[in-house]
Amino acid sequence: MPKVSKQSATKVQEFGPVTDRREEMNGYTVEFVSFGADADLDGPLQSLPDGKCQCPHWGYVIAGRMRFVFADHEEVYEAGDAFYQPPGHRPYVDAGTELLQFSPTDALARTEQAIIDWMGRQQGGTP
Repeated sequence: MPKVSKQSATKVQEFGPVTDRREEMNGYTVEFVSFGADADLDGPLQSLPDGKCQCPHWGYVIAGRMRFVFADHEEVYEAGDAFYQPPGHRPYVDAGTELLQFSPTDALARTEQAIIDWMGRQQGGTP
């Protein structure tokens, strides 16, 4: 059976104060994410339908606090909470949060590409 830990994840990305350690396993991306500052994706998600993440996520909050905002409600998760978030959410994460997250690799890749494209436009580039 495949396995991965925060230490054994082979793909490590730094996005300013956010560190993402990940591995793909059987069509899912397993991520260990640490937030050194508050984070929201309101701007970057604007290129997705309704300005919301279209990727489902399952996960566990190791430390800190995060919330997901939907059109009609919001859900808050703190250290020790497991979560499932369907498509159609906007995430907000507090500084100091660490989480373990599982997402379908294809859907996550589409969301991340939209974020990369948005960031390129903000820096005066073209996607």
